Amino acid sequence: MAVFPRYRPRRLRRTGALRALVRETALDSQHLILPLFVQPGRGVRNPVPSMPGVVQTSVDELVRDAESALAARVHAVILFGIPERKDEEGSEAWREDGIVQAAVRELKGRLPELLVITDVCLCEYTSHGHCGIVRCGTVDNDATLEVLARAAASHAAAGADIVAPSDMMDGRVGAIRERLDADGFANVAIMSYAAKFASAFYGPFRDAAGSAPQFGDRRGYQMDPANGDEALREVWLDIEEGADIVMVKPALPYLDIVRRVKDETGYPVAAYHVSGEYAAVMAAGERGWLDAPRVMLEVLTSIRRAGADIIITYWAREFARAVAGAS
Repeated sequence: MAVFPRYRPRRLRRTGALRALVRETALDSQHLILPLFVQPGRGVRNPVPSMPGVVQTSVDELVRDAESALAARVHAVILFGIPERKDEEGSEAWREDGIVQAAVRELKGRLPELLVITDVCLCEYTSHGHCGIVRCGTVDNDATLEVLARAAASHAAAGADIVAPSDMMDGRVGAIRERLDADGFANVAIMSYAAKFASAFYGPFRDAAGSAPQFGDRRGYQMDPANGDEALREVWLDIEEGADIVMVKPALPYLDIVRRVKDETGYPVAAYHVSGEYAAVMAAGERGWLDAPRVMLEVLTSIRRAGADIIITYWAREFARAVAGAS
């Protein structure tokens, strides 16, 4: 008869209660942020074909979705605006009565306990679909900073708790922090998309936000997927400029970056489980190739285990309901 060591790992796997007792990674709905897409109108609920379960909504419907998120114990949302019109400068991004500003005011008025985060970028608002001001066929980094800061300040004035610049312009966190402080919004936090990679996983989001570039691509300002050390340099730059939370995007192909950022900075780290990651699992689930709910739990746990304090995910409500149903 074989002689086994005294320690048998299977002892603690025998029942659900034992497994839960020694579970190393805790994942709860309080760690999640739900992305929401808002557009003008009333009673609007437009499904996004490439993202099953995700819709573009008007402000009134957005409030209903936020209420359902709160009821499921998801306490934070991030807003992406789909404006009525677009122009070269993306001027709808900073209008006092812009679509995101209107949504923020309604959410904070109706659901003051909800944490409202706003994406700060120009790609949804520009006619060319790029994340900044275009001059002579390329994005002018420095000209873009003032516009981004103006947009962030307008979100703060509407009541946003956190602004999240996603454009990847050099120096934008510092410009936004300076403008927020000057305008009296010192308590509004910045969650920077610090390490945002030029990923093939963004396609469905661009359908949802109507933000595909009309020429070229975004590799000139989003990061090379091969670069890990550069990602840490980007993160440290944003921290030095005043970022309160730093984000890695996408999540699953960059879990090594999430781990490094957490270990090397000690700052709150967010990871965005992006549209393509979500859509791939949902499509496979619809075809019966994967058990999508189980994959959801495994994926979100892996992101948390890698070191993310915060996960932005289209599964936020589904996860919260699954946990509530299991308890």
